[in-house]
Amino acid sequence: MNIVPEFDPFFHQPVRTRLSILLYKKGESFADLKSKLSITDGNLDAHLKKLSAAGFIESEMVIGDFQKNTRPYTVYELSPSGKKAFKKYLKALEETLKLTKK
Repeated sequence: MNIVPEFDPFFHQPVRTRLSILLYKKGESFADLKSKLSITDGNLDAHLKKLSAAGFIESEMVIGDFQKNTRPYTVYELSPSGKKAFKKYLKALEETLKLTKK
């Protein structure tokens, strides 16, 4: 019997953990994610592609506003399966924390 929970290696990567936290409750644009995570375009794009390939994120193109001179942009958020997988990962972290307090 394994008493120490196993972490999902997909989410147990620092950038993807932080990215998933940001995308869990609400959608975020690429620019906002890049700014909040302080990472490069290439790094963010690579992690978004991994999340997308796993079926863990959804994206939606938002049309810009000509009057406000804004360009179209993409909003990303965790998909239902992404939220379920991330909740499982968080539960493993919580169980591990409980073990350290015993």
